[in-house]
Amino acid sequence: MKHFLIVVLLVAPGLIRAQSHRVNFDAGWRFMLGDDSLAFRPEYDDSRWRVLDLPHDWSIEGRFDPANATGQQEGGLPAGVGWYRKRFTGNYGWIVFDGVYRNSTVWINGHYLGKRPYGYISFRYEIGKWLTAGENVVAVRVDNSKQPNSRWYSGSGIYRHVWVEQDGGVDPWKVVVTTRLLSSGEAVVRVTGVDGRRLGLYDAAGKRVAEGVGELRVLRPKLWSPERPYLYRLRVDGEEMRVGIRSCRFDAMKGFFLNGRPMKIKGVCMHHDLGCLGAAVNAAAMRRQLRVLKEMGCNAIRTAHNPPAPELLDLCDEMGFMVMDEAFDMWRKKKNKYDYSLDFPEWGVRDIEDQVRRDRNHPSVILWSIGNEIREQFDSSGIGIARMLAAAVRGLDTTRPVTSALTETDTSKNFIYKSGALDLVGINYNQDKYDSVPVKYPGKPFIASETGSSLATRGHYDGPADSLRKWPSAARQPLVGGNPDFTVSAYDNVFAYWGSTHEQTWKVVKRCPWVSGLFVWSGWDFIGEPVPYPWPARSSYYGIVDLAGFPKDAYYMYQSEWTDKPVLHLLPHWNWKPGQEVDVWAYYSQADEVELFLNGRSLGVRRKSGDELHVSWRVKWEPGTLKAVSRRGGKVVLERQVRTAGKGVRVELSVEREVGREGKVGGEGKVGGEGKVSRDGKLIGDGEVSGEGMAFITARVVDSAGQLVPDAGNELVVSVDGPGEVAGMDNGYQADLESFKGGSHRAYNGMCLIVVRGKKKAGRVLVRVRGKGLAPAVVDFVIPG
Repeated sequence: MKHFLIVVLLVAPGLIRAQSHRVNFDAGWRFMLGDDSLAFRPEYDDSRWRVLDLPHDWSIEGRFDPANATGQQEGGLPAGVGWYRKRFTGNYGWIVFDGVYRNSTVWINGHYLGKRPYGYISFRYEIGKWLTAGENVVAVRVDNSKQPNSRWYSGSGIYRHVWVEQDGGVDPWKVVVTTRLLSSGEAVVRVTGVDGRRLGLYDAAGKRVAEGVGELRVLRPKLWSPERPYLYRLRVDGEEMRVGIRSCRFDAMKGFFLNGRPMKIKGVCMHHDLGCLGAAVNAAAMRRQLRVLKEMGCNAIRTAHNPPAPELLDLCDEMGFMVMDEAFDMWRKKKNKYDYSLDFPEWGVRDIEDQVRRDRNHPSVILWSIGNEIREQFDSSGIGIARMLAAAVRGLDTTRPVTSALTETDTSKNFIYKSGALDLVGINYNQDKYDSVPVKYPGKPFIASETGSSLATRGHYDGPADSLRKWPSAARQPLVGGNPDFTVSAYDNVFAYWGSTHEQTWKVVKRCPWVSGLFVWSGWDFIGEPVPYPWPARSSYYGIVDLAGFPKDAYYMYQSEWTDKPVLHLLPHWNWKPGQEVDVWAYYSQADEVELFLNGRSLGVRRKSGDELHVSWRVKWEPGTLKAVSRRGGKVVLERQVRTAGKGVRVELSVEREVGREGKVGGEGKVGGEGKVSRDGKLIGDGEVSGEGMAFITARVVDSAGQLVPDAGNELVVSVDGPGEVAGMDNGYQADLESFKGGSHRAYNGMCLIVVRGKKKAGRVLVRVRGKGLAPAVVDFVIPG
């Protein structure tokens, strides 16, 4: 088979949540960290338990400690056992959990409903027949005590949303919507799982474009794509679902096609944690992550290595990201002592079927991955399991190809490949073998399912920049030559032994048309897996963006390659020692050349040649101003400069524009002040943020001229007045053991993130930031009623 064709109209089933038959069930739970075998009983006294709203991750509230059983791989944060209980009245048929990490057990009015071991899967229980006319009690025990059970930070608790449903509404897991595109340009839409109810399709302006029962014809459909993620609305008996129409095709020699045109998949891998907010789902924080990646030119997400929160797929539908929806990191063979391999024999097929039922109608989802670096690829057991999982997927969805992220490139030794279960070959790393793909995997479409493992700490630079370093150099080898402060150079010259620099891999993917695209490891840093360092490193170095959401320098390489916008990025900072030789790099696009100036003197013009992705100069440092000028046809395109910074004298604040309402997809509230700053305590802002949203505030330590101080590490103390509170703080430094919670945090390399959460009531929120020896800064915004 030379290509895999998908032509499908897809529904975003999560939007049914907004309808009257489905009610958010997050508010007013009681929580106890600890265990009590009697806590499932309705009469149990939970009056002393903590009251909170879901989603909730108790691990992120703890302290970093190498003695915690989770270990360094999971960030050194605590796990354990916790209980949740809620009293409620009402007539509901079902309770739905979007995700509980892990080993959840649920009771309603003392009646055992069931258990679900996998911490990333959505599940539901029928509750109607156990309810009373008066008060009811739901109890949930969460057991994350057996450690280690993950290779990255998982979080603990009911960390995704919970819903209750009334009987009689549309069941989104049963709805299946497919289409075929006619030569006339029409789309024939077929909807099953709605019991023959009347359908209406409406465009983004609310105009009805088709109606009927079972099948609809759409004239001149507007197709969904990353550039224009157009969504229709499908109405079924008054309930509404978002719909996207698009076609996909993978070709063995020509790569990936979307809506009939060739397109490179420019993707990143993403774990589920949200930095200082932990694993607790927050739509505003996920929107921020995606917005930063979108501005880089990213058009695809791989959900490494598990089913994502439903809100992530809703956002990908809306914002225009294609998704590789991944199921598992292991099958029967373990990677950690207590991981999902213990549960896979009993639950694997059911879990992947529930994943497909939940996600199959999202226009963003273009691929199913049945596993990542599965150890059964190395023995014959991989044949039967791969066929079993692929059959489970195809039994519910035949519109998308099935893949698995493999590491063994010898086809005679890779039993998952030999199973014949995969429609698309996915290989992690091994970029030196992409040229031989058409010969090695004849007739099979191919994707670079994981690439990079480049390492960097934002704002830290080790020369010489052209000296490549493998940290560590080989498997089971200790790191030799690391930095005593646990930093890694941001020049894109350090990578793990199995990986490569960002530039090395992209050059190969770019030139090979049979490589459908890539997923870079990783889009953002994440908690846990802190290669290459031992403790106190507690989060990853892989990200193109650091844990706080501040781009590292490689971000601009991708932006210069993955977008059509003019880019000019100059690095590093300009605070060095007299006479020191410094490597200066510039990433640029939409220009022919870059000229570098130091204190007004030209240091020469550089042009990229061959497959080069940046230009460079080696400069003897002297204080002053370093300026880069890009030109096209002799005309200036962009100018960028960095100055030698003096002593930090004040804090400068800016508030990010994109803030989404928690529990909903979208950015209904906005915080004003993007691009504005607060200086010397002057009040600015006057924007709005939704009552359940988040404000993301960047604090920068600057000198008297407003230049970022590149080595500033001042302790910043935050106070909040009004209906808001500090939800988390972080500086992006991978070995910082300060708690993410609380009202103070050190800056790192001059920067710190402050996340402020609204308290669900209207009013003006004022955020004041102080630091020893620094003039304070104040920013405010309004939470509307």
